[in-house]
Amino acid sequence: MAIRIIEIHAAPNAEELNTEWFVLENSGKMPFNTRNCGLSVSRRGQKRRQELGIIDPGFVIAPGERMRVCTGYPGRKAHGAPPADDVKSYNLLLNESVLRGPGTVLSLTLRSLPVTRGEFDPDAPSGIRPVEAKP
Repeated sequence: MAIRIIEIHAAPNAEELNTEWFVLENSGKMPFNTRNCGLSVSRRGQKRRQELGIIDPGFVIAPGERMRVCTGYPGRKAHGAPPADDVKSYNLLLNESVLRGPGTVLSLTLRSLPVTRGEFDPDAPSGIRPVEAKP
């Protein structure tokens, strides 16, 4: 699959959940429907994941398109607002932060098969820890 997490952004304030988000990009040639995709979080080096839920109804990412996935509710003023730019936003409708600090790994799966994953690194420009080459 050509779906990638290309950016992760932590909320500067734990209450403003819509300022915590990640961006998915479809670099493939076919649209991708996220309906029934599972989202989970873990820590680097740990196999045990905490399931955050199933994305339903989900959204379709067209080839070359990006989608920002925000943690909170769009209508709650206390959750803040995502950046005002040309990237569409989808809200997970969660009541607490997804990121657990540096080394947090976000995983997107479809029918238990991995689609993409990204590790949060607050020191990286995009918030993503670079993938290390395997020997």
